[in-house]
Amino acid sequence: MHEIIRPEDEAAMERSIEILQPLDVAKAEEVLKEVKQIFDKHGITFFLRKGTCLGAVRDKGLIPWDDDLDVGSVIGFHGLTEKSIDQVAASFRESGFITKVDYPDYAISVTTLKPPVRADWMIHRIIDDSTFHWPGVRIPARLFNQLKEIDFLGEKFQVPNPPEEYLGFMYGSEWAVPKKRGSYEKDVVDLIPMDSLPGRVRKGKQFIVKHLLPWLATRIKVLDATGEPVAGAEVVVAGLGRTTTNGQGYARFCIPYSFIYSLILRFEDHEEVLYEENLSPGKKYVYQADDQTTSGRIFTLTSDN
Repeated sequence: MHEIIRPEDEAAMERSIEILQPLDVAKAEEVLKEVKQIFDKHGITFFLRKGTCLGAVRDKGLIPWDDDLDVGSVIGFHGLTEKSIDQVAASFRESGFITKVDYPDYAISVTTLKPPVRADWMIHRIIDDSTFHWPGVRIPARLFNQLKEIDFLGEKFQVPNPPEEYLGFMYGSEWAVPKKRGSYEKDVVDLIPMDSLPGRVRKGKQFIVKHLLPWLATRIKVLDATGEPVAGAEVVVAGLGRTTTNGQGYARFCIPYSFIYSLILRFEDHEEVLYEENLSPGKKYVYQADDQTTSGRIFTLTSDN
């Protein structure tokens, strides 16, 4: 189901993503319980994921510096079908949530917003006995077949089983050590193998687009802190691959669909993780280094017309 979202709702959704604010924990708890009520109404099995799972398992509460709620399901497990996803999305809208549905190759993404709290429901597809999690983490599907029930916020919720293994995949071996935004992103991106995202982008297509059909590529121009183009800079797009900039400072990638990606940029003694950046097929972007900041920036790339 492709619902048309009103422009003002689209703008509110984009603001919630681009201007990250720490959770209002009390309000977020209310929203999570409301999300659970909607799922229960439709008989949908879901699990806590990402930072919401981390907080529930490690801290027995929501993480105050997190910026959204994250829940998930797996198509084909527990009777979940795409038709039931449409019904749940409709119920979110009826309950006053701004709701947007996207279709990356490896999942269906349902983003909801009941201001000021955003809740993201990611419905994973099973591909080669695995599920794929933003920004490109591959996790065995078996962790989501027999979920583990936990007590959380005075109710029963489910998490991947075993949750410790899931959190290790998502955040590395030090997942139990609290880290605020700006300090954990590189740990996550470094865990992601190159070419890990399934779907329309394979190594062969990356080569063809970058070298034989460059006008179809997404281009990222890398500038140093003074605004000068950087040749030979390494640019990594998590889950898709890595390349280096040419003499004019451009790196080329085959981006499969418009979505939010994670990047690492390295040159000389400079390295920065851009954890959340909008990239679209065939577009041009500019990155400029900031000598005072090497972590924590999001939506930093600007359009290069």
